[in-house]
Amino acid sequence: MSDCFWLSDEQFRRLAPLLPTDTRGVPRVDDQRVISGIIHVLKSGGRWADAPPIYGPRKTLYNRFVRWAAKGVWTDIFHALASAGGPPAEVLIDSSAVKAHRCASGGKGGSAARRSAARAAGEPPRSTP
Repeated sequence: MSDCFWLSDEQFRRLAPLLPTDTRGVPRVDDQRVISGIIHVLKSGGRWADAPPIYGPRKTLYNRFVRWAAKGVWTDIFHALASAGGPPAEVLIDSSAVKAHRCASGGKGGSAARRSAARAAGEPPRSTP
């Protein structure tokens, strides 16, 4: 699959020392494949259930992500890689959009043309007290 994300061997070599080694029971499955799958799901913004089967069981991707998040592994990896130095290859800029209510554009009384306040100040009052 050409649209799948894969960590290169060099990238994984940088990550390997940062991964937890305190596993009990059955050894973890291929870390490079699972981490690539997790990154693919996060980058695509899709659901865990929609991860391509090439990354292995979807439940494994989800469980690994959640367990490592609870242990702070992802935070440690991020801080280690961010502090490694060097200029970033890309700079991401937030492109948030704020939705406005449908009546937010007109202001009080709609969008009808009104006289300016300066002109109205020079005229006699419209109502008598």
